[in-house]
Amino acid sequence: MKYYSTNKSVPEVTLKEAVTKGLADDKGLFMPERIEALPASFFENIHNMSFQEISFEVAKKFFGEDIPEAELKAIVYDTLNFDCPVEHVSGNIYSLELWHGPTLAFKDVGGRFMARLLGYFLQGNTEHVSVLVATSGDTGSAVANGFLGVPGIHVYVLYPKGLVSEIQEKQFATLGQNITAIEIDGTFDDCQRLVKTAFLDSDLKNALTLTSANSINVARFLPQAFYYFNAYACLREQGITGEVVFSVPSGNFGNLTAGLFAKKMGLPVKRFIAANNENDIVYNYLQTGKYEPRTSVATIANAMDVGDPSNFARILDLYDHSYKRIKADIKGFRYSDDEIREVVKSVYQQVGYLTDPHGATGYKALTEDLQEGEIGVFLETAHPAKFTETVEKIIGVGNVPLPEKLAEFMKGEKLSVQLSKEFEAFKFFLLHK
Repeated sequence: MKYYSTNKSVPEVTLKEAVTKGLADDKGLFMPERIEALPASFFENIHNMSFQEISFEVAKKFFGEDIPEAELKAIVYDTLNFDCPVEHVSGNIYSLELWHGPTLAFKDVGGRFMARLLGYFLQGNTEHVSVLVATSGDTGSAVANGFLGVPGIHVYVLYPKGLVSEIQEKQFATLGQNITAIEIDGTFDDCQRLVKTAFLDSDLKNALTLTSANSINVARFLPQAFYYFNAYACLREQGITGEVVFSVPSGNFGNLTAGLFAKKMGLPVKRFIAANNENDIVYNYLQTGKYEPRTSVATIANAMDVGDPSNFARILDLYDHSYKRIKADIKGFRYSDDEIREVVKSVYQQVGYLTDPHGATGYKALTEDLQEGEIGVFLETAHPAKFTETVEKIIGVGNVPLPEKLAEFMKGEKLSVQLSKEFEAFKFFLLHK
């Protein structure tokens, strides 16, 4: 399988090159040259398959030409050594709980999968690889823990000072070893700009082998498609029928893009909802047809605080830049912090389900848009305990249960390096680390 750039001004590359480069030389994002549909028999039997079995069949469509089947199966089965259950919340609305991985966030699958895949490609290679990742919250912890201790790889996690929760920060800033956390005096967009600029800097390219572990990287975002297939299987296993609508809390839009890939592969999805906080750039595009990025603003759903979503380039490419076709598959909603707080509170009080601020946007959108005969699934992207202070203030109840995994992270000592948002400072650090 070859991979091309969304900007289409550089030659196609192999999977190995796409994974190790992260970003194309023309600043575009890599896309697979084709998306193969799964046979009808796969969906007829999907409810009898495990999460690992389903994901392996999907993974073969993307990676099967470039990795021996036994090796790919080992990567998939090691990555997915947990489940992500579908839970009934109210009426015809269900949650897909994506926080059962090591860091209790949906990005665990992509982070671990990429670590294993990159490790496979680097076998016998003497050069060291520097992985750059910008995070607005959960990406950093998922990638850092996925790559922790992997030989020949050093991860640099860039995050905005004061704009991630304490628990999120502890999950990547206390690890040490081959993980360096860099606290940037700026926004997530500044962090993402630093990463993208680094890939294009000739001095850094000559001195270091760089790649990205954001959803910029195909090995990070494509495995997120596994979740959608598993959710459909869980619904069918429970005898739940009806047209399926997925509501996706959206920041950098990697998760929603993975869902669109799943639909292209034949997954029976009626449509998608992109649930935004006040960073509503894509929401505005869906209303007007104009994409106008701007500086992000801080909200209580901080992992969605993105003012120029990278993966929107993939969505445009997937639909041949057709505004009409994109609107046919995606509907947008946006919510203020006060509206998000009200959802978290009301869902907890009325049905006893505790959602985090991100999942709350997905739930709210379904309550506003779900039609008769449709089954709504919102993606619950992180455990509420990752936002304990915020959630406890909203529901008026203390002591949100802290899972043992998170409690262990909280014992660690913060080891972050502090830098300004200026590229020259970041470049100097990388060259002299």
